[in-house]
Order: sequence, then C-alpha cells, then structure tokens
Amino acid sequence: MNRIANKEIICNVLMQVAEKDKDIVALCSDSRGSGSFTPFVEKYPDRFVEVGIAEQNLVSIAAGLAKCGKKAYAVSPACFLSARSYEQCKIDVAYSDTNVKLIGISGGVSYGALGMSHHSVQDIASMCAIPNMRVYMPSDRFQTERLIKELLKDNKPAYIRVGRNAVDDVYNEEDTSFQLNKAVTIRSGKDAAIIACGEMVRPALDAAELLVEEGISASVVDMYCLKPFDRKTIYAVLSSAKVIITVEEHAPFGGLGSMVSQVVSSTWPRKVINLSLPDEPAIAGTSQEVFDYYGLNAKGISNVIVEALKTNNG
Repeated sequence: MNRIANKEIICNVLMQVAEKDKDIVALCSDSRGSGSFTPFVEKYPDRFVEVGIAEQNLVSIAAGLAKCGKKAYAVSPACFLSARSYEQCKIDVAYSDTNVKLIGISGGVSYGALGMSHHSVQDIASMCAIPNMRVYMPSDRFQTERLIKELLKDNKPAYIRVGRNAVDDVYNEEDTSFQLNKAVTIRSGKDAAIIACGEMVRPALDAAELLVEEGISASVVDMYCLKPFDRKTIYAVLSSAKVIITVEEHAPFGGLGSMVSQVVSSTWPRKVINLSLPDEPAIAGTSQEVFDYYGLNAKGISNVIVEALKTNNG
C-alpha cells in the first residue's frame, strides 16, 4: 500500500530540480507542514516565502516574483486558495499570464471532519471558468510526478489540486502513460465508460474489476486534465459505450460531469450519469467515510452501472 501523498511528491520534484534551477521558489500560507514543504524550506530557505494566513497576498506575491523571472509555486489548502484568493488567481495569475503554479493541497473533502468551511468541492468549476488557467487533478503519485515535471518546462499559469493523504497507486514506476493535456484510457471496454479524475480514478478502476464478475466490460478514463479538456479521448470511448458514468470528488455543477455532458450532448447524444458529492454540505468524517456514504467507491460505482445497463436494455 502506498504511503506517499501526492503533495509530498510535488515537494520532492521541486527539490530535485531546484538543485540546478535557481529560479524555483515556493510560497506557503502557514501551510508548509500540511503541504509537506518543510524539507524544501530547510534545504532552500532563501527561496521560500511564508506569508502567514493571508492567501490573497500569497497569490499576489507569487505573481510578482514570477514577473521578476522566478518560477513560483504557491502552496495552500485548496478550499482557501480557490475561494479567498479567487480574484488574485483570476487577475494576478491568469489575466496577467504569470508563471505561477497554484498548488491546492488537501482538496475535495480531505479535511472531512472539519466540514464545509474546509471542503473544496467547487474549485474545479470556478478555476476552469477563468480564461488562461489550466486545471489538473492527478490520480496518484506517479502521475503527479510526471505532471509537475512537465509543468516545470513551461511558463504558463496552472491550478493543481491534490488530496491530503496517500492514495492507492493507479500506475507504477515503469508504466505511467502520460502526455500533458491528454487523458489516459487505462482500460478499454464495450459496455460502459467510466470517466474519473483525481482520487476517484482508483475506485473507478476497482469498479471495472467488479463488473467483470457481472459479465460487464467497462472502459476507464483518467481525465486528470480538466482544462484543457481532452475531447478526443471522450469521443474514442463513446463509440462502444452503452452507458457513460462520470465520477468526481466535487459538487454536481460545473465539474467533470458537466464537462463530459456538454461534449457528449453536442456531438454524440447519449445519457451521462454523474456520480459526485451532493448539492449540500457533506457529512463530517474521513475522506473514505464520506466517499462510502455517498457511494463514491468501487461498489457504489459498479452498482450504478449495473442498474443503468438493465434500464438501457429494458
């Protein structure tokens, strides 16, 4: 079982590259510990800025450093980074086209026990709505590493949301199929298509395994790139799928389900079932307890597909 959180991978990659690239800087809003950036601070104290609990300042300072030629990585809880700093993300980062990578840590319901004030389940919708802002939700540590290494090669804005805890691997060190801004079809099937992002990719893959026992063949697509949105991969799985399911750790509006529905309805009319968190304050509990409660797990996903296929065939 993997014990390395995606946020730790981000810190590790930046530390490796920072040995040669002196322009890399990290900034935190009293979140170096929760963001797993303490090792970076200890090794490169002169390339770290602690702004305290002032998320709007965090983003604006990062943008200012980027305008001076630095490669700025602003690390803060996703719930605050995407909400309290929204105007700064829109104007100072995206509109000003600054080389700032916004790292939203503890995304979704990672802070489950703290309730709605600390949940970030509207961030994909809000960040994708900003022109010139790319949005990513890597599914595991291997994909996170590849993503950050690719983003280090460009000077464009991006928002990356990762969870708080370690997640089970989707890929492995030898086989991490990755191309920037291209979704990954992990598994091919003819009966159903499961399109997931972030921490929901592993349950989606497990659901596909359960469906084999029911005689159902399901494709699984890892849509880690929410913006730019990879329409071509969606088209590729549409041709055979009788049922399309989206799975996301997000509110039901403006996220992955909405994006897939928009693509499908405009090109290949087909029913899309969106599995997400409800339009209400989520229950308090660990991430897994919240997922289980709302059926965002392998069994819940597979059950929905089985019932949908029955209805479809009926």
